[in-house]
Amino acid sequence: MTESELKNIMEVCNNATPSPWTSYIEGRDFDSGSSFIMTGKEKRDYDIEFISIKPEDQDFIAMARNVIPLLVEEIIKLKRNQ
Repeated sequence: MTESELKNIMEVCNNATPSPWTSYIEGRDFDSGSSFIMTGKEKRDYDIEFISIKPEDQDFIAMARNVIPLLVEEIIKLKRNQ
């Protein structure tokens, strides 16, 4: 990946609601209500609800928000050490 591509990925991440994002699936994580992604932790922001989504896709979206910045930072670090 180019430096420009990595910077673009980080820009998208930095413009999104801050992590952590946590996926909660009805029937797996709690018994009633609808599935959602909770944003924030100590300072809870807002919940993201979907009209129709597979639990695996919802989990992926939440996980991606949390780890993509870490992966990009690692790529940048490894490129510096080449």
